[in-house]
Amino acid sequence: MPYTAEQLDALRLEGDPLADAVIADLVATGQVDEVNAVLAEFRGNDTPIPENLPESVRSYLTATDDPPAWADLDRVARAYEFFADDGVHVASVLSFGAMVNCYAQPRPSRVLDLTHRLNQPHRRLSETSQFVVNLMAPNPFGSGGAFVPTIQKTRLIHAAVRHFVSQSPEWDAERDGVPVCQQDLLGALLIFSVQVLEGMRRIGISVTEQEAADYYYVWRVTGALLGIKTDAMPETLAEAEHLNATLVRASYGPSPEGIKLTKGLLDLYRDLFPGKAFDAAVPAMVRQVVDPDVADWLQVPKSRGWTRAVGAASRVMRWLERREDDNRVARAVLDKAGTLLLTGSVRTLTNGQSTTLSIPEDLRGHWNVPTCPVKHP
Repeated sequence: MPYTAEQLDALRLEGDPLADAVIADLVATGQVDEVNAVLAEFRGNDTPIPENLPESVRSYLTATDDPPAWADLDRVARAYEFFADDGVHVASVLSFGAMVNCYAQPRPSRVLDLTHRLNQPHRRLSETSQFVVNLMAPNPFGSGGAFVPTIQKTRLIHAAVRHFVSQSPEWDAERDGVPVCQQDLLGALLIFSVQVLEGMRRIGISVTEQEAADYYYVWRVTGALLGIKTDAMPETLAEAEHLNATLVRASYGPSPEGIKLTKGLLDLYRDLFPGKAFDAAVPAMVRQVVDPDVADWLQVPKSRGWTRAVGAASRVMRWLERREDDNRVARAVLDKAGTLLLTGSVRTLTNGQSTTLSIPEDLRGHWNVPTCPVKHP
């Protein structure tokens, strides 16, 4: 679907009326903290909507309980098979690429600055990882899943950010429009779908056309549940790739907030590796996954030696991928490489943090991820 510059610019001025009305009601009646406490225990698709919630919240949860009528749940289930096979590699690209590409957008980075979350990279990474893991369940919208409450609460968080940031004297509404606007949400959707697929191919992971199309489709269904207007989202992967090249990349640029966010993320990931010998490996991996301009804008450190090493490793990954189906050794090497990162991420993100990463047992079996003890502050 073609977009005019005027149509894309108009998305900067639109929020999410359904969720925005809920937050406005809670702020007006002084019930934000009480609702937060109740929703913290609302975790599964099968969990009944709590009775002790304001009517505005209960009505919102009821209205957003089902996927859109046009959603093909068989196609959604197909994407699970792709994620079960390659989820550890998806997690790697999300961590090294998608998060950094989000920080390459100055306006959303300013929103994070105003919500005082620049110094909490562990929380942002954990929340993002949990969102994706819940999304890629066998039946994310049905019985036994946990994605519906996750996305309902995420949508309310976006609305709360819009409400409070728009009231800040530091937010320039004339210049920046609505915080967490329709354009921002659409851009994030493309980063977490189209750009993840691009990043996987950059590190040598093959993705079939059908797998890529199904993966984008699941994110399109998710976008509708997140409050993105259906007619604003591309229908096909090809259209999404075109929009990504125009909308998302056009919004990229350097910013002090983006640089600070990226540094915090790199510092977090360096903690996964013991000692100092591998400190330059993480920035080199980021540079392998994102565009060179983005890496330069966000001041991702350069290391000629590690850049060559990561590039060589990607070529080896491609070679192994071509032989994976008929080579058990190749499959073991590929799976182990991704599992090492995800295992390390789980250990780091659950060590003394209040936000924890919970991976379903079926995916643990696919990925060989051990159960990690969770410490609470």
